[in-house]
Amino acid sequence: MNELGTTILMVEQNAREGLGIADRGYVLDQGTVEHEGDATNLLDDPEVSRLYLGG
Repeated sequence: MNELGTTILMVEQNAREGLGIADRGYVLDQGTVEHEGDATNLLDDPEVSRLYLGG
């Protein structure tokens, strides 16, 4: 569907899994967007990893 230009919104509790298949990501903390950007960059971000991905 993405190749056809369709945007898909996915809400996933498992951040690693969700970011692993997404193009972009938004990290919410108590309803506020704390981080956003390219999914790969979010997975590689040390602060996002420490605070939200358990390591």
